[in-house]
Order: sequence, then structure tokens, then C-alpha cells
Amino acid sequence: MSQTDTPNIQALSSEVSQLRQELQLRDQLVQQLSQELFRLVKGNTNFMPQRAEPDVDMSQLQALREQLQAVEQQVTFYQEQITTRDAEIYQLRQSVQELTDRSRMLEQVVQELPQIYRRKFEERMAPVREKVAILQRENRQLQAELQSVSYRLALKTRNASHSGIDLPNFPRPASSPSNIPAV
Repeated sequence: MSQTDTPNIQALSSEVSQLRQELQLRDQLVQQLSQELFRLVKGNTNFMPQRAEPDVDMSQLQALREQLQAVEQQVTFYQEQITTRDAEIYQLRQSVQELTDRSRMLEQVVQELPQIYRRKFEERMAPVREKVAILQRENRQLQAELQSVSYRLALKTRNASHSGIDLPNFPRPASSPSNIPAV
């Protein structure tokens, strides 16, 4: 070996010893960190991820399926109720329309009633008016005949007091419309 190799070897050996010291220091730090980590993990169970158990997952999945099925049944129930209510609303709207039409018709009839009653009253009164007119004519004729009879009777009583003869009364020819014989 040469003299130039000796300082190189010494430098290398000092470097190796220095690296060994650093390695030991790192090992100590790793040991301390692993102990601290073990202490933290052992004391905190939430830190460790839980193992997924297939039974628990399946039961949760089954529970979620049951909830989903219950919600679907509720939705179906509510849809049926909505359909039923829509049909009821449609029927009620038709009833309202029919009743509205009937109400309008009845209003029109009520408005026409006074005219109808007047017309019917006039139709019923026409024969009564004719009968009244006939009765009034007969009444005038009878009064005229009564005046005539009263006049003749007055003449007769005046003549009877002057002359004592009673003349017979003959019925008048069919010139009078009434069936009462003229005196």
C-alpha cells in the first residue's frame, strides 16, 4: 500500500463511522416513532379501519332494500290516490258543468215565467170575458124589458083606474133573445 492510500482509507473509515452513527440515530428515531404509533393505535380503536364483515354489509343492504321497497309501495299508493282523486275531480267538474247548464236553463225559465203566466192568464180569461160580455148584454136587455114592463104596468094601472077593463097579455114574438115572456 502506498502513502496516498492511507489518508483515503482514513477518510473513508471516518466517513463510514459517521454514516453508522447517523444510521443508528435514524434507527433510534424509527424505533421511537413506531413505539409512539403503536401506543396511539392501541389506545384509539377508531384509528384502525374496521374490517368489513359480509354479514353486516348484507344485513344493511337487506334493510336498505326493504326501506326502498316500502318507499316504492308508498309512492304506488299515493299515485293510485292521485289517479282516484283526478277521476273524482273530473266527475265533479262534469257535474258542475251540468248543474251550471241546468241552472242557466232554470234562470231562463224563471225569467220567462211572468210572460208565460200572463199568456196563460189571458187564455183563461178570454172565455170569462166573453161570458161577462154575454151576461152584460143579457142584463141590458133584461133591464130594457123591465123598464118596458114597468112602463106598461104604470100605464095599465093608470088606465085601470080610469077604465075597469083588463086586457090579456100575449107573449111577444121571438124578437127578444131571452126566454122570458114579455108582459
